[in-house]
Amino acid sequence: MEEARIEKIKQQLQSQGYKLTPQREATVRVLLENEEDHLSAEDVFMLVKEKAPEIGLATVYRTLELLSEMHVVEKMNFGDGVARYDLRAESTKHHHHHLICVQCGSMTEIMEDWLIPLEERLEKEYGFTVLDHRLDFQGLCAKCNAARAGESSGDAK
Repeated sequence: MEEARIEKIKQQLQSQGYKLTPQREATVRVLLENEEDHLSAEDVFMLVKEKAPEIGLATVYRTLELLSEMHVVEKMNFGDGVARYDLRAESTKHHHHHLICVQCGSMTEIMEDWLIPLEERLEKEYGFTVLDHRLDFQGLCAKCNAARAGESSGDAK
């Protein structure tokens, strides 16, 4: 499965006149192996360095930017000032969505695309064709809500 995805990314790069260099491949492999983690460029660099010790941080940054421009990865910012990178799923038209806890920083992914009816309505009512969208909800996760509820019930004693 991983090899098929790498081959597809290689073809995407070639169609735009780029090569899948060993450094780019190492970067893509790290993203594939850590798909759940929303890695920062520095995180990617540290993991790529284990596979390709000769790689530099600037090369990783350039690779991530190229992959982002080609919509292979999604560059995200969750309000903490750190850009994170997430591979786009092959089977989906749009990027998935996130629930971000502002207290503990946990992140939950919503893989279903609940916005398709809204996109259809926008096209019908406004003649606007949505090419992509991303939705992030910021709030408190279940664990932080439970801890907060525990604190407030403890205050009542």
